[in-house]
Amino acid sequence: MRIEAAALEDCRAVAEVHVASWQQAYAGVVPSEYLAGLSVAAREASWQEAARTGSPSVLVARSEGKVIGFVAYGPSRDQDAPANCAEVWALYVLSSSWSAGVGRSLWLAALERLRLVGASRVTMWVLSENERGRRFYTAAGFVPEPASEKEFALGGARLKEIRLVFQDVV
Repeated sequence: MRIEAAALEDCRAVAEVHVASWQQAYAGVVPSEYLAGLSVAAREASWQEAARTGSPSVLVARSEGKVIGFVAYGPSRDQDAPANCAEVWALYVLSSSWSAGVGRSLWLAALERLRLVGASRVTMWVLSENERGRRFYTAAGFVPEPASEKEFALGGARLKEIRLVFQDVV
């Protein structure tokens, strides 16, 4: 497996991983109609825009030349975040590669780059009901931020997400 910066030509593969991962990871959490309606083409367009603007930064994990996961990271999008706070915007791995170290390798590669730009703290938002994801992030050193849980609507359902914080950046 290799971790490297995503290129414009990786956008389709990143979108495919994104959609497939959502459909697997969020089954039973996000309404099935919403998951079935996810569009690789729409996700590809948004990842192409990210590639053109450089925000967020995206790393991909490749195995045998195929993209099997990605991490997107950059400045925190939270309005209350200090300037030196970074955010993991997304981290997804194909379910066939879960528990194989791909997600951890992507996270550590992103963390290394965030250290280089002086981030003092890294946050991310995770669905409260995403138990597998929460276990992964806890094992990676993230902790829930008290009183950060918020509710939002997605696909006709009310979901909750919580902000996780990694403070040992240095």
